[in-house]
Amino acid sequence: MIRIGIDMMGGDFAPAEAVKGVAAFVANNQEAAHLVLIGNKSLLQEHLAESQIPATAYSIVHASEVIEMHEHPTKALKEKQHSSIAIGFHLLASDKIDGFISAGNTGAMMVGALFSIKAIEGVIRPTIGAYIPREDGSLGLLVDVGLNSDCKPENLNQFAVLGALFAEHILKVNQPKVGLVNIGEEEGKGNLLAQAAYPLLKDNQHIRFVGNIEGRDILLNKADVMVCDGFTGNVVLKLAESVYDIVQRRNIQDEHFDRFNFEAYGGVPVLGVAKPVIIGHGISHATAFKNMINIACKMKETDLTGKIQEIFRTN
Repeated sequence: MIRIGIDMMGGDFAPAEAVKGVAAFVANNQEAAHLVLIGNKSLLQEHLAESQIPATAYSIVHASEVIEMHEHPTKALKEKQHSSIAIGFHLLASDKIDGFISAGNTGAMMVGALFSIKAIEGVIRPTIGAYIPREDGSLGLLVDVGLNSDCKPENLNQFAVLGALFAEHILKVNQPKVGLVNIGEEEGKGNLLAQAAYPLLKDNQHIRFVGNIEGRDILLNKADVMVCDGFTGNVVLKLAESVYDIVQRRNIQDEHFDRFNFEAYGGVPVLGVAKPVIIGHGISHATAFKNMINIACKMKETDLTGKIQEIFRTN
């Protein structure tokens, strides 16, 4: 059975919303996974006592410390070895769990993923992607969205492969189209990075490259995987998040804009590390936790990391 570790102390509404998310997942997937709940044992038991979660669906690993959102990631991980995040990565690295999710300190999660789990051999830099809801009802993936602000052409070429594999096996997109985010459609457009990345993507036999896409194409179904440096991707992501906030404040009821709610997708995967790691938003509620568990399970079920290893082994 798949074992998914959950940082129950991470996030603004922990552990209450994390427990509700676990309950929501177990209600429909009791046989799918065994959940390892990492956090303050007595506090978790109080919340679990109020839930209807069968005791056989989970186990608790006590964590006496919490890495707070404001703490320096590397320093906190080093000094707080008994924190829920540090313990989660220890369990993942030692094969006690098959995947790890958290809505806690994003920097600490990234440091743990890169230095405790490490990149798959051949991957220069892992990446994080974000889900982009398109007008036709489908989902696209934007990579990178903040992990790698400064990139080389080779990085974008690898992001394309990682994103395409995720789109194919997790989002279930057949032969996903890959586009390079640029300021014009024609080959030769863009800054030095885009110009140098284009021929690499064009010659990449592992992806279905469709050329440049512009900002106006991101919310349309022109490319399933949209590749850019993390600086550009993070600006696009935050803009998309603000669209949902504005729609909510103005009380606009629209099915398409409802899909901009990040909780519907849970968290973002760290692509290119050796085991499934999912990072959630700090303000995650129950729905987000449930969906993060779902993504981690899918990554394990499809052996996504194994498929990534196979591709990079042949390069």
